[in-house]
Amino acid sequence: MKTGYITHPGFLAHDTGQGHPESPQRLSVLEHRILNASEKQDKNSLQNRLEIITPSRTPNLYGWISEIHRANYTDHLKQQVPQSGYVHLDADTPLSPGSLKAAETAVSGILTAVDKVMDGTLKNAFCALRPPGHHAETDHAMGFCLFNNVAIAARYIQKKHHLAKVFIIDWDVHHGNGTQHTFYNDPSVFYFSSHQFPCYPGTGAAKERGQGKGDGFTLNAPLSPGASDRDLLRIFETTLQNAVNDFQPDFILISAGFDAHRDDPLAALEITDSGFEHMTHIVQSLAESHCKARIVSCLEGGYNLDALARSVKKHLSVLSKP
Repeated sequence: MKTGYITHPGFLAHDTGQGHPESPQRLSVLEHRILNASEKQDKNSLQNRLEIITPSRTPNLYGWISEIHRANYTDHLKQQVPQSGYVHLDADTPLSPGSLKAAETAVSGILTAVDKVMDGTLKNAFCALRPPGHHAETDHAMGFCLFNNVAIAARYIQKKHHLAKVFIIDWDVHHGNGTQHTFYNDPSVFYFSSHQFPCYPGTGAAKERGQGKGDGFTLNAPLSPGASDRDLLRIFETTLQNAVNDFQPDFILISAGFDAHRDDPLAALEITDSGFEHMTHIVQSLAESHCKARIVSCLEGGYNLDALARSVKKHLSVLSKP
């Protein structure tokens, strides 16, 4: 089985405007650097270990979106899409004429990945999609994000595929406030986040552990500016590993932001390409031990194009290793 690489030309139609860091070029550089036709001649190349998948629209798509997002929010999004130019949902989150369609396709992309991992077509999958999702709250857009792709996928895994426990690992440099809040009272979805703190959006303190029945099923590992590979890997090798071993998940989702990279312009951690490679090794080993190696990874942040491409390539090299 191969590793799925989920992509769609419609993701490029989400136009964020000149100078916006979450640009269509983020995906263009990935396809140029990773899906390089010249490497096809080498049967052991990364490209030959990937299955390129262009998703179709998921049946009952808004039914699945509504498992996470409120109807008044999705109705508001539909009404706000401009005929031309931009509408800003907040200071960071613009809508262009193609944005809603791109966001719908992004949700279909991650749900397609889940289906293909569950039916055994794929070993695992990486979703190279945009807009990203982990800041999106149930009732509003935030921080470049429209729909919370990973949160929707978690409920889809539980309700369509009848798996009880989903573990979400979020290694974006910015805390995934939307994902945390969605599952804060829910013991069936464990949310783990490593992130720079303090940093946007201001959530993600270690004391935030869930509430009610969900108490203890949120685990934040905040990092100070300047934290290195060693600091982050120590957390993955101890704190994360212990949490996964205790929870014993049926499926692992990764909110794979690559903006913790030392070259990224939007934060101040010192993670390297090798750091992301080793993090992926750890998560893959945990998935093999607990959930039949079921992993779907979903692109979140990462705004230095060269660092993003290098890091994603390392990530995929581990996921796709025979």
